[in-house]
Amino acid sequence: MAKKAQVKINTQTQNHNQTQLRHHCLQVREGARSFENAFQSVARMILESHIEKVVVNGRTTYDFSIFRQGKKHVIGVYDEINSFVSYVKDAAEGGSSKEMAFVLVGEPGNGKTFFVEFLCAQYRAFLSQPRNRKYTFRFKGIDALGSYGRISTIESQTYEDPMILAMNLFDDPNENKALLARDIGFDDRAIDKIYDDYRPLGACSGYIWNDIRNYCDGDLDRMLAFVEIIPVPLTESLGTVTGKYPAKDKITSSAVDLLGEESIQRLLHITDTNNPYRFDLRRGALARVAGGGIHFADEIYKNKKDLVQVYLGVIQNRNIEIDGYKWPIDTLIIATSNNSEFNRFLSEKEEAPIVDRCRICYVSHNTNYKMQSELTSYAIGTEARTTLTREALHQDPNLNYAASVATVLTRLPRSEKLTPIETMKLAAGEVAGEKSIKTLAEVIDTLNQEPDITKRFGQKGLGQRNLGRAIQLLTESSETNEGQCMFAYDVFRALERIILDYVSEANDRAKYLEDLKLAKGLYRERIMTEMFNAYMDEPLAIRKDVMNYVNMIIGTDAENLGPDKMWKYKDPQTGELRALKIDDRFVKSVEERLGLKTEEQRDTFRTSIRKIYGQKISVDPNYDFMDNLELVKAVTDVRLKSDIAGAGSLIGALANRTNEENQKLYDRMISTMLNKLGYCRTCAQKTIEYFCTQEDEN
Repeated sequence: MAKKAQVKINTQTQNHNQTQLRHHCLQVREGARSFENAFQSVARMILESHIEKVVVNGRTTYDFSIFRQGKKHVIGVYDEINSFVSYVKDAAEGGSSKEMAFVLVGEPGNGKTFFVEFLCAQYRAFLSQPRNRKYTFRFKGIDALGSYGRISTIESQTYEDPMILAMNLFDDPNENKALLARDIGFDDRAIDKIYDDYRPLGACSGYIWNDIRNYCDGDLDRMLAFVEIIPVPLTESLGTVTGKYPAKDKITSSAVDLLGEESIQRLLHITDTNNPYRFDLRRGALARVAGGGIHFADEIYKNKKDLVQVYLGVIQNRNIEIDGYKWPIDTLIIATSNNSEFNRFLSEKEEAPIVDRCRICYVSHNTNYKMQSELTSYAIGTEARTTLTREALHQDPNLNYAASVATVLTRLPRSEKLTPIETMKLAAGEVAGEKSIKTLAEVIDTLNQEPDITKRFGQKGLGQRNLGRAIQLLTESSETNEGQCMFAYDVFRALERIILDYVSEANDRAKYLEDLKLAKGLYRERIMTEMFNAYMDEPLAIRKDVMNYVNMIIGTDAENLGPDKMWKYKDPQTGELRALKIDDRFVKSVEERLGLKTEEQRDTFRTSIRKIYGQKISVDPNYDFMDNLELVKAVTDVRLKSDIAGAGSLIGALANRTNEENQKLYDRMISTMLNKLGYCRTCAQKTIEYFCTQEDEN
């Protein structure tokens, strides 16, 4: 009686299981689950996000919103992301890229590893959605076959897709196609599309399936009772779907870490010595990401030669091969490498075949100082900082600007056509006097012809790690802890220390120290503006005056200008009608400060300002000319001169506080800085002190 009941249960489970593979195939047919390779999945993930056109260094390129999501996301790297997307798209469409690895090569600390890890995190999130989930299969009840000892379930070692099993149910491909059309209802076009991604079963899955076929005398229904469909685990710590293989030390690393090896435990169970299941592939990093995953090889060229040779076979053939047995894998291989390590590798000519199978992408540092401010805030940290005695630590409002400008200037190569500051401003999409973005594009093109990668645009300079170290030095210094404030000017001292300690090449060191001087000059100009705002008791006083100058020179030519020199215009930012009195003396004073002596020079300058106004306001109604540092400096000087008989006398008044008037002015400015400009008492006093010195003038 018991025997009969048992048979009955088996029949029920058989009917239930027989539908598992069929159910999966039906879900694929209806679009509820997807069957696509790693390249297609990654390409779909990226291309389904919002895509925007942006202009970078004078060239139109694309910006993919998927890389700009989250609290800590990728900043900049437009060209590199575009290269990666086109590589993945080409591979997804069956191009030559599918037999290549994508290798990011660049200086340390420029965000290569961060980019790859961010991509992996986004991919995991993408696969966690039900429609994008990856599935695999396992064989159960294997102990019934007799030659597997106590092993009862065997999972596909390379996380093969159930559709791969469906395409390999019979030895004859036509029989498989007929079954998919008859049982599942795929039409000819759908079958052709599925077979574009055909690959044979891996050695152990194929061997076990054959054992099951012999055991069931070829009865497909009975055979399918052994198959169970399961989702591929997405647990990051298991290294499945996205796995990182770091370059280990020379002695202990071997091909086993990538491919796997013979398993002693399995040999204790398996009686058939020919059975490829005796190899434990999951011991290696590749099998775990073989089911449509991403394999990330960090510092690929630091590996031992024999490991690099293993990569050679894996990249080209997309197979794990041990002792003649093969397991096809479906993996996107991304690697990173250091410039010096890569050059050393290239110099060994016999290693050419591996580089030949890589799509090399040179990653430059970020050269846009506005974007750098976001990266700098990553380095400073988002958490509230405290001193060593656990008291609140304030940040000077100019700290980010000072650090960003200093680091970006070190990354810009010298050029005869542009000064470093012009290059910096053009790279951030700002106005740089008469120089146009075209000049920058020409400079970049010329530099990118250099065979030595490190001489190309943005390839050399202080990286993010160096900036992080400088911030650490700043926070550990006694001045910072005593004053409970990270004062902006101190960051230059910290960066100088980093340059002296960490930059080994003498020429680079000299250049970076020069760049630091330029950055101090820019900081000086910013402080002049800040002091004027503090003196005027208004955060945007200087911006208002700069826009007044611009509106005055536009109004001088207006037809509706009366003898009282009052000009009515529509404010592009608010749309309101405004009245402005044109002050010729103010306009002329500003132009004199700019060194424009003749009428001709003035007319040329005014025309260029009107032209910029026309171009910028239509795109960005909030454009305020504050990036035109020469103009801002001239307006600041003129206003300081007219309001307090020169910046010199403001310096004098602030420095000499023996009389009551000067003390009142000082107190009022400190109060404005504390209440309206975001300073604390320490950095307000230090900034005024710095303003009163003649340091970093011009």
